[in-house]
Formats: sequence, structure tokens, C-alpha cells
Amino acid sequence: MFDFVARHKRLLQLVLALIIVPPFAFWGIQWTQREGTGVGNVASVAGQKISQEEFTDALRRRQDRLRDTLGRNYDPSLFDSPAMRAELLESLISQRLVAEFASRSHLTASDEQLREAITANPVFQEEGRFSAARYEALLRAEGYSPPAFEAMQRRDLVTQQVVSALSESGIASSTVARRVAQLRSQQREVAEYLVRAEPQQVKISADSVQAFYAANPARFQVPEELKVEYLVLNIDALIAAESVSAEEVKSSYEANIARYGEPEQRRTSHILIGFKSGTADADKAKARDRASAILSQLRKAPGTFAELAKKDSDDPGSASKGGDLGYFSRGMMVGPFEDAAFRLKLNEISGLVESDFGFHIIKLTGIKPGKMKSLDQVRPEIESELKKQKAARRFAETAETFSNLVYEQADSLKPAADKFRLTIQHAEGVTRRSAPAVALNNPKVLAALFADDSIKNRRNTEAIETAPNTLVSARVVDRKPANLRPLDEVRGEISRLLAQQEALALARKLGAERLEQVKKGNASAAAFGASRLVSREKPQGMGDEAISQIFRADASKLPAYVGVNSQTGYAIYRVSRVVEAQPDEARRRGVQGELGTSSGAQEFMSLLSALRADAKVEIDNSALEKKN
Repeated sequence: MFDFVARHKRLLQLVLALIIVPPFAFWGIQWTQREGTGVGNVASVAGQKISQEEFTDALRRRQDRLRDTLGRNYDPSLFDSPAMRAELLESLISQRLVAEFASRSHLTASDEQLREAITANPVFQEEGRFSAARYEALLRAEGYSPPAFEAMQRRDLVTQQVVSALSESGIASSTVARRVAQLRSQQREVAEYLVRAEPQQVKISADSVQAFYAANPARFQVPEELKVEYLVLNIDALIAAESVSAEEVKSSYEANIARYGEPEQRRTSHILIGFKSGTADADKAKARDRASAILSQLRKAPGTFAELAKKDSDDPGSASKGGDLGYFSRGMMVGPFEDAAFRLKLNEISGLVESDFGFHIIKLTGIKPGKMKSLDQVRPEIESELKKQKAARRFAETAETFSNLVYEQADSLKPAADKFRLTIQHAEGVTRRSAPAVALNNPKVLAALFADDSIKNRRNTEAIETAPNTLVSARVVDRKPANLRPLDEVRGEISRLLAQQEALALARKLGAERLEQVKKGNASAAAFGASRLVSREKPQGMGDEAISQIFRADASKLPAYVGVNSQTGYAIYRVSRVVEAQPDEARRRGVQGELGTSSGAQEFMSLLSALRADAKVEIDNSALEKKN
């Protein structure tokens, strides 16, 4: 039973990935409403196509996130493997299956849910608050209109409802949870005896060293290495050559004045007398009468607003705070509520305001006037943005010229470096599999560098796109051919390796023999150290395999003995006592929640399997292959 959660860790990770990644990971939108380019489809899910363009875009976004995270340690060849591409496609297929199920189930997301999700997204916030200007700017940068983006977010919200509903629906009994909590907290008193490998006591013959060297030539092979020089052309390199006039900055500021202002914000409190959409007219009339009665009380005693909100409001989120909703700007509340709030004067109480949630009585409690940033305050930001825009517009033309120049003047990178004011960079120790420089650590670049023309004739490689708006051309300066390290150079290394291997084998054999002896009652066969208490949660430095074996020992027959191979030899553990624990109620509830989540995750994966079995899923493996 204890192993249940451990066995389902991967399952939980898959479910969490589906829950967390698609919705509102703005830079990781997995499928869009843009028109495809007709370059083919990678897969089809119940008639819905996953285009090559969509798959490539999703792969690029994942690689960009990994590149940002890993920096110089990023190796594109490791993150564009067949296994990773297949895993990415499976996630896209799963998302489609869940979205189609949600649609068939007529699930919807309300305007309020959509608004809350978007305004709470840190990507769209400035100084911790939602910024409509930033929201619109980011959408424009990605080529989306607000309605199209919001339609996708609404769909993702609905998809998330399906995932969350099932993954959070698992139930575990209190009895099972209590037992698992007990097992986790149980302690066992153990003593350790380690039979250590002693490589210094092992003699290795010259013949053994010679035989190992002859049998393992690849182990001592030094790969072919190149010393190279290279150029990187990207937008950042072009930005340095761009200039922006004061008039251009001023014009941009005036054309985008809304981006540099903070809108007026208002703080309100409200009392909500709620009713659901589709409520019968009679019930709606009762809600109106109740709200009208409260409004009448407020007209007579405006100072009782907070008290009445706590007592009568149907909004649990604000009632306990006297109805306070905090500050908000336009676009953050439902239309009727927002319109009424921005008509009120400070400390004024509205009449009844009807929305989809019910009848509101609103009190305006604060006003923060809008503020504008001056041109001088935002000048550096505008200059940087204009330079980037100019560089981006110029990149396509520049890239073509750069490509032609490194090809036509293939004996040197200097002409291209001089023309585009680029720095020729250098790298040593470049192999067919990797390079110390991030710009060169690309399969296409490495393949071009090790081509015959590059090595024999020392010509520039073609300009290779290694990332969006990034071209690299490189040239071999020097080459060290592959060679086999001589036996005399590695003799000591081989001797130490063989001695360690033989000593480890001897120690493990002796340890297993001594384990059998102590099991038969020969206590002198092992000199155990001091006893200590260990548990699954507090292993006291013991490895996973040791803890696993210790807690598998038969507690009804103590002392019990178990043995485990270790990196330094063989360890024998004597289990002499079991200390049971009675976890408190909070601990039991926590374990019950974990077990329930595991069960829910299983249910979700079962649904996903059923959906896939029912749907027609076709994968074009040739389209999925990496294009060189």
C-alpha cells in the first residue's frame, strides 16, 4: 500500500503537465486559430488537424523556454530528439481529445472566469496589477487580436475544468490513509556493517591491462576536434547599428499614448443579492424585493453599509470584508457593475444594479486618478523598441546579403564581419557531437563544420539558422584528427579501474557470505556499529535501496538481517526494533489528499485512454521526423 503513491508519481506528473502547461502559459500556446500554410499535417485527432506549422511552433516555444532556463548548458540536440518530439505530439493530441470531450459535454467558461484568469496572469501585469496596455501590446507582438486570444483562453479554461474535475475527484478511505501515514512514520532501529572494497590490496597483471586496452579501444579514443571562428547575425547585432531620431520617439509616444498611462482606478464595496442565470421570474422578483429592502435601510443609515454587507451579501469573497472589492480599472468588472461604479461620486451609494450574478448595491470608497508617464521617462524604452522594430524589418534583407557574402567570399569571414560590424568569435574543442560555444552547439552547424569542404578547403559554412532571426556561419581554423591514446599513457588508469572492479566484486561476495552467516546465528561474522532509528521519511543518509530492504524485513522475527550492494562494497543491516507511530489528524488528512489525487489522476488517464480509443487518431511519422 505504501508504494501506491510512488508508483503513480509519473502519472501525477502527466496530469499536472496537462493542467498547468496549456492554459494561460501565454508564450506556450499549443494551438491557434491562425491559418496554416499548407505544409502538411503531423496528426489528425477526430478529424481535427495538427499541422506541421503548429507542431514546429510548439517545439520552438518549448526549446526557447529550455534555452532561457539552461543558458550555456542548453544542447539543442538533446531537446530535439525523436523521443521528445513524440512526447510533445502526444501532449498536443491529449489536449485535443480533452477539448473535444469538453465541447461534446457542453462545458462553458463564464465571462467572469475568463476576466479573472487573464487579469491574474503575471505576464499581463505591471507592478502587480493588470495592465490593459501591456495586454494589448503583447497580443499585437504575437499577432493576436483580443477576441481571438480570449476565445482560445475560454477554450483552455473549459479544458482545464475537465482535467481538474477528474484529477481532483479521487477518494481514499480514512482507514487506508491512516495506515499509509503510519507506515511512512514507522521507525526501525538498525545497525550497519560495511564490507568495504580494498582496491589497494588487489594486484593487476600487465596481461590484464593489455587485454582490457585491446578489448575497449573506443574508451581511449580521443575524438576529432576543430578550432573554429564564427559569426552570429541576429537582431541584437543589428540593433547596435540602428539610430532613432527625437522626432521618431515623439511620434511613437503620441501614437501610443495609452500605453504610457495608468488608467483611473476605483475602489468599491458592494452588497450582492444573488440569483443564477435562468432563475424563474418569481425568484428574481424576490431577490429584487430583498435588495430593495436593504437599499432602503442604507438610505436611512449609510454608515451601516459594511455591517449589512457582512450580514446580507451573497458574495462570500467580499462579505467578510464589509463588501470591499479593492481597486480596479475599466475592463476588470462585468459591464453593468463597472458602468455604475464609474458614474458614482466618492462615498455615494448606487441604486440597484443588475448583472448576471444578481442585484448589486455599490458604494464608491476610493478614487485613484489616472497618471501619465512623461516622454522623458519612457524615452529609453521607446528608443529600444523602435531600434528593435527597425532591426527586425531589416533582418530579412540583411540575412540574404549576409548569406550571399559568406558564400561568395568563402575564404574568410572578415568581409561579412566588416560589412555588418560583427565580431569574429573563436572556439576550440569542437567535436562532431558538441561545441563549447552555444552558437555552434547546433546539429546543422556541427554537420557543416565537419563536411569535407569545410575541413579540406577551410571554406566558410553556409549561413545556418540556429534560432528564429539568428544566422551562424563558421570556418575551420585548425583540426586535430581522432587518435587512440597510447597504452603507456592509460596504463595506470586501466590498472586502477580493474583493481576497483575486482575489489568491489570480492567485497560483495564476502558480504553476501557474511549475511548468510549472521542469519544462521553467527553474530561474530559482522561487527555492527551503533544502532540508530530510521524511517522512510527520515532515512538518516541511507540510500533508497537500503531503506527499501530495511522496511521489507520481516518485523515479526527480530533481529532481522538484510544486505545491499553499495558503491563502496556491501552493506549488512540488522533490524532490531520497530517503533510504531500514530500520526495526528492533520497528517492523516494530508496523506488522504495525496492518495485521492493519485486516484483522481488514474481516473483522468483512464478517460484519456477511452477518448483516444474512441477517436480516430492518425499520426504521420514522416512529417514528425526532424527536418534537416
